[in-house]
Amino acid sequence: MSDGNRPTVMVTGGAGYIGSHAVLALADAGWRVVVVDNLVTGFRWAVDPRASFVEGAIEDAALIGRVIAEHDVGAILHFAGSVVVPESVVDPLKYYRNNTVATRSLLESAVIGGVRHFIFSSTAATYGIPETVPIREDAPKAPINPYGASKLMTEWMLADVAAAHPINYGALRYFNVAGADPAGRSGQSTAGATHLIKVAAEAVTGVRDHVAIFGNDYNTLDGTGVRDYIHVSDLADAHVHALEALIANPGDNLTLNCGYGRGYSVIEVLDAVDRVTNRPIERRLLPRRAGDPDALVADNSAILARLPWRPKRADLDLIVTDALRWQQHLVERDAQA
Repeated sequence: MSDGNRPTVMVTGGAGYIGSHAVLALADAGWRVVVVDNLVTGFRWAVDPRASFVEGAIEDAALIGRVIAEHDVGAILHFAGSVVVPESVVDPLKYYRNNTVATRSLLESAVIGGVRHFIFSSTAATYGIPETVPIREDAPKAPINPYGASKLMTEWMLADVAAAHPINYGALRYFNVAGADPAGRSGQSTAGATHLIKVAAEAVTGVRDHVAIFGNDYNTLDGTGVRDYIHVSDLADAHVHALEALIANPGDNLTLNCGYGRGYSVIEVLDAVDRVTNRPIERRLLPRRAGDPDALVADNSAILARLPWRPKRADLDLIVTDALRWQQHLVERDAQA
């Protein structure tokens, strides 16, 4: 163990969007961090300089074993994986390889290396189309795409491994993650991202010429899909609190929704973007996408009860403002390149 009772934390996928924010939150809180990322979708520049960096794949057992030993890793925050839902339908084997098979290898390396705590980046996609909204953690798990199924399989593996070995875990089910680090140190930088607020920010900054609205015949107040948007920095903070809880209670595991418990429709989000910029962007109505639920909203009472985590940026206009500021930074940086 390093730093008294604090283990060094390995962050897989720490050069990606959510992972890089988790690295910032850990480093800001004084943790020692080593990032492992293959840089297929992540960015080396996104890794905070306070963290050590190793380029490589999580399924490279020799590499992971060496990193665990050399850095005295006692905990893993696992963000590495593939995350585009439509792509998972077209290329399911990629998702079962990158999200399920690779995580199985990582878990084996963790057990062999004596890692005691493991936090997994799961998703609300494990619920599929929910029977009731807001969604509780004990709601039926019935994923409707390979992405959600690949994540649910990992949750099953975690439960079985924790029952058989001296390791505990947290499975954090994200709802819609948006925004960027308020200090401007990281943000959503993936080309071709499909998240609504990112797409809208690209439309504001001229990267796109419109925003598509996929369907207006949902069973919601204005007919467009409703989602629970959580600021990425609040989500990163939730990981730090979950890690502290796992260390303090080595016999306990956590499966928690990460959301605000408040949903916004596509129209409400785009109205917020127009409000923040005072410059309306073009909207184009397209047919709904197969498998999109009417509404996905978290019941977040469990995370509020189990952890001292409290949202600091639970405001749609604030989330939009941070996302826009980061997108403008990217546009200006690319223009200077």
